[in-house]
Amino acid sequence: MANDLFIYNTLTRRKEKFEPLNPPFVGLYACGPTVYGDAHLGHARQAITFDVLYRYLRYLDYRVRYVRNITDVGHLENDSDEGEDKILKRARIESLEPMEVVQHFMNRYHEHMRDLNVLPPSIEPRASGHIIEQQELIGKIMEAGFAYEVNGSVYFDVPHYHESHPYGQLSGRKIEDLLSNTRALDGQSEKRSPLDFALWKKADPAHIMRWPSRWSEGYPGWHLECSAMSTKYLGMQFDIHGGGMDLLFPHHECEIAQNVAGYGKPSVRYWIHNNMITINGQKMGRSLGNFITLEQFFKGDHEMLDQPFGPMSIRFFILQAHYRSTLDFSNEALQASEKGLMRLMKSMDELEHIKPSASSSVEVNDLASKCDEAMKDDLNTPVLIAHLFDGVKWINGLSEGRLGITSSDLENLKTLFHNYLFNILGLTGQDTPNREKGISNGLMELILQMRNEAKANRDFATADRIRDALSDLGITVKDRKDGADWEIR
Repeated sequence: MANDLFIYNTLTRRKEKFEPLNPPFVGLYACGPTVYGDAHLGHARQAITFDVLYRYLRYLDYRVRYVRNITDVGHLENDSDEGEDKILKRARIESLEPMEVVQHFMNRYHEHMRDLNVLPPSIEPRASGHIIEQQELIGKIMEAGFAYEVNGSVYFDVPHYHESHPYGQLSGRKIEDLLSNTRALDGQSEKRSPLDFALWKKADPAHIMRWPSRWSEGYPGWHLECSAMSTKYLGMQFDIHGGGMDLLFPHHECEIAQNVAGYGKPSVRYWIHNNMITINGQKMGRSLGNFITLEQFFKGDHEMLDQPFGPMSIRFFILQAHYRSTLDFSNEALQASEKGLMRLMKSMDELEHIKPSASSSVEVNDLASKCDEAMKDDLNTPVLIAHLFDGVKWINGLSEGRLGITSSDLENLKTLFHNYLFNILGLTGQDTPNREKGISNGLMELILQMRNEAKANRDFATADRIRDALSDLGITVKDRKDGADWEIR
């Protein structure tokens, strides 16, 4: 089993050699969606990041239990302890039951994840299905003296916790700065400190989703669910917890505090966070109103989109940036990804038609080593993709007869491309890029066949006219010994 995978641990702020607690088993937990609206590009980036990690760990022969939660209760409007539950607000506006809202958007999320070829997790627990576990954890935290009850609600005592444990270690924030930058309590709040967060909230009379507890009829705080569900399915200590950078504080910071307070020790060994997607340098997200849903990308019906983009073009666009770097949206970048994806997929097709020779003029083992090094260096997918495009140049040279390859090297090259493109990066050949141009492989094959027939009949004027017309459409025709090929410029 490979043991030289390095991943960046947000907690220690450095790359660390990945050493699971109980090899070959790996416990992986990633924060899933809050299901009160359609998934957007930011949701896709987080899902694809941890899908690639899941795929790669399995490729390295680890046995992975991947848990991804569904937040269907307790996520309030301002992501703290005030305002209306986001799902309840949607249900009230649309005159639906809250769980109708949850089911509708959960179904939509799963549909889009299938479109993006994101593998389903091993377990996908809902917060509403683990109320007992959350109440038990609250009890442990109170027994340890790190929580207090006020009028039926229970709050985590952050300043008291910080006296013996470093609150802010994950995000690098200092409690003194947090206090100085937080508005003082106005006398109406039940909290002892503005940094305290809700573990349990007493439901007001209009609140639909509520459960009985020793404190009140109410509902759990947002941060609590991940602490309860991750440890239920992965144990008191597990290997990897991840999510988007926007969850680092306060959500994941509060999780660490809850786990230490309730269980007596941290639960997570490696924290992994993917960075944001931006539009004109500003974070894309629902709270800012500048997001584009995946459905709008697939249909092209948003004012910021020049055309529809297929799911694999979206996936490839996301993979072309390292998961820890910001990724700026633009039509031009997506169009370039679309064309790059087509080049890779066409090269896969060309591999099947290459005939082996007596000797090789390409170093397949060297390419395999470079690809392996890229993935083991904190899942460096952009470097991996660059190496694969080096392989595409080889494939073009082999197809044109400029390069040679033995049968064993050819099989190794096929395996390399198949493993990295399909098994690890999770790409498929089922996307339909450039749909507005009406281009399909079958149509192009017919056009090139007509051109070949014209050349065979020495009707060079017709052959040239077809080539020039395709060029005007942005399609380059490449003549080869055994016919012709094409690519979109």
